[in-house]
Amino acid sequence: MDWGTLVATVSGGSIAISGTVLADYLRNRHEDDRGLGARRRAVYIEFITAAGVCHARLRQIAQAPGAEADLDTASRAALSDAGIYEVRERLFIDATTAVASAGQAMFEQLRALQHAVAAGASLTSSAFHDAYHPYIGTVWAYRLAVRNELDGRSLSPEAFGWGEWDGKDRCPMCQGAVATGV
Repeated sequence: MDWGTLVATVSGGSIAISGTVLADYLRNRHEDDRGLGARRRAVYIEFITAAGVCHARLRQIAQAPGAEADLDTASRAALSDAGIYEVRERLFIDATTAVASAGQAMFEQLRALQHAVAAGASLTSSAFHDAYHPYIGTVWAYRLAVRNELDGRSLSPEAFGWGEWDGKDRCPMCQGAVATGV
């Protein structure tokens, strides 16, 4: 018996099987990564959309705070009806640390806005105004974290002709305070 032929055949078979297993592993890993990327993108969009729905409802309540029988209940319902709590949990599970952190900061500022509305702040009040700008600033911080993760492209307020993300440079109330020296 020729041992060289047997060793060559076994070695060749081992290399072929190893190559097939490695290729299959890499293909599955690539598919898993694509699946995770798609899940992340979906939850990132769901989170910002839910926050937007909640923000719109809070603004609606603040337009006529006297129209609501119970501002606290109505403002809390704005968060739950928008589904922000559920999507926030999914964000914590699927998001990277940077995006989850930015999302949590945005959620906390949304809650501060909700508390202002629950306390009776109208859309034109300083209480609403003081909660609004920090919220908008965290919305943009979240968007930037998502953009950075998904495609690495930066974005600046100057691209929109703005000076700041939080909108203070475009706010009539802030500009009025600057003009009067308050």
